[in-house]
Amino acid sequence: MVNQLAAVTRFLRHGFDGMLTNYRQYGPVFSIGPYTYLMGPDANKFVFANPQLFSWSKAFSFLKPAVGETSMIVSDGAEHKRRRGLVQPAFHHRHVNGYLAALAKDADALIDSWQDGQRIDFDQEFQRGLRRMSVRSLFGDRIGEQADHFGDQLEAAISLVEEQPLFIGAHRILRTPAWRRAQAGKQAVDEQIMAEIARVRAGSADSGVLAKMTTARDDDGAVLSDIEIRDQALGLIAAGFSAVSSAMTWIVHLLTDNAREWDLARAEVTRVLGDRPATGEDLHKLVRVHGVVQETLRLRPPTAVSVRVPVEDFTYAGKRIRAGRKVFYSPYVTHRLAEIWPEPERFMPERWDPAHPAYRKPGPHEFLPFGGGPHRCVGSTLAISELTVLLTRLLARVELDLEPGSAVPTKAVPIRPRDGLRGRVGRAGHLRLATRPTSP
Repeated sequence: MVNQLAAVTRFLRHGFDGMLTNYRQYGPVFSIGPYTYLMGPDANKFVFANPQLFSWSKAFSFLKPAVGETSMIVSDGAEHKRRRGLVQPAFHHRHVNGYLAALAKDADALIDSWQDGQRIDFDQEFQRGLRRMSVRSLFGDRIGEQADHFGDQLEAAISLVEEQPLFIGAHRILRTPAWRRAQAGKQAVDEQIMAEIARVRAGSADSGVLAKMTTARDDDGAVLSDIEIRDQALGLIAAGFSAVSSAMTWIVHLLTDNAREWDLARAEVTRVLGDRPATGEDLHKLVRVHGVVQETLRLRPPTAVSVRVPVEDFTYAGKRIRAGRKVFYSPYVTHRLAEIWPEPERFMPERWDPAHPAYRKPGPHEFLPFGGGPHRCVGSTLAISELTVLLTRLLARVELDLEPGSAVPTKAVPIRPRDGLRGRVGRAGHLRLATRPTSP
């Protein structure tokens, strides 16, 4: 029997660590109020293996004001499969590797905008930089040069659905100022995207994901409509706004909280790259950097918890879950289980190195920072490339000195530092890297 008050109190006090405690006490299936939780790797496997049991459209309907009606994140069944089949090739490794030089250009532009010794909020700066990187990868150089303006227009809609998902309906009915700002910004972005689609259809040689989606055809010759292309682009941008930038913030926090790890990662970048940006051929050589990115995604997964809505009753672990009830699973909980991850609270990039004794290749139900199954984030390869490129340029070019007390995690998704991540930046060798006790 679940002690409802105790279970809720744990989450309110301790965030997702409280959810982990609830799993330890109540097992893989438990209910709190109107919600049911399926926790642990076996539950993840069940959810991913049975997509027909769940509706994404119902689970993520609050996102529609930002990403449109046809985005993959709000699509189910055959329509989701069709759209994903047409979009996924644009994110193949060979295409993503072609974006690396442009990503490095934007990473360097972000670093060049910082003054030696300047005090900044790295969380905000990474949002700005990764937004530019995402927009350029999606739309090519023409819109990429307007990424800040483009992002500002869409941000009102994304912020509305992220911060107040339970009240979207009320905002829409009441036509609140927040709703009007969100709709005005989205309309402006819609017009820009539709104009770019028209340019590609007219024969423009633009690069980027949008162009590949526009020209994609499946085995039957079917294509995405202009509305579908627009909505997929919006969904991908929305994911990059928060999830990827929050991951970058935690990468820097964990590295600077573990100064030896910064030195090891920097030494690898110096040995493999020197001062030049990474190419696709370099990525497999950056074993330590890869470990830093993956270990951060383990400790601070962009999607700490995700939701499904069953379309029919089902039974799991001997318990009946009714259709229409919100069901949650948690990458965060799975990533902190000692039976899968020895010393789960410890930041250990070496656990991702196949040559290290601590290495163990996790299953897709054990490591799931971008979800899993047929709805796994289609842009995950690009997201990891963005993180890797920005990290290598930071390691090559700057020193960071974070202020004590920075990076208190929020209890929301994605997990962000509550008051940002503040500190000073200097050119490499100009600032001493702050050393703090190791903690995730």
